[in-house]
Amino acid sequence: MLPEVIEADRFRLRPFRFADTDAILEYARDEAFLRYLPIPTPYTKTDAERFVASQVLLDWQLNPSWAIEVDGKASGGLNIRFFAEHRVSEIGYAVARRLWGKGIATDAASIIIASAFETYPGLNRVRARADARNLASTRVMEKLGMMREGLLREDRLSRGELIDEVVYGILRSEWRRGAPHAGRQNQTSRT
Repeated sequence: MLPEVIEADRFRLRPFRFADTDAILEYARDEAFLRYLPIPTPYTKTDAERFVASQVLLDWQLNPSWAIEVDGKASGGLNIRFFAEHRVSEIGYAVARRLWGKGIATDAASIIIASAFETYPGLNRVRARADARNLASTRVMEKLGMMREGLLREDRLSRGELIDEVVYGILRSEWRRGAPHAGRQNQTSRT
């Protein structure tokens, strides 16, 4: 099973807590943050409470989810979902706008991908998808060593509009050959 808490140089990955609601509301209210994400707008405290509850209730073995904590405060999130008996997975990430351009999403995703490949020897593929207009998210996937695998035209309904999504992926063999790996980390087992 993937670790519940991961300490990295600039952030900490840990399970979401109900106490994170206000911090999530603070960054998720930002229209720039919401722009490409399939979440309600305007974003309310009820939305934040529902989000935290949904993350707390996830099955850790099939869909672990971490808050990205920076300076003691939830400042984004990351999750990975497993399919096909842990042979395929899909990763997702988002960070508060104040952290954009600092490599936090890339480093956090890299740590989780490396940990997933290490923890699950049968895991062969990690994929990610994003709104095709979200160039920053696309760049994160590329920095992770993922290859663009496709464009899903008008695939998702977002705010009343059908939008295109890009799909990226990386195979275990490609990761071993030199995909970037995040810096030092300490892992604490799930308790």
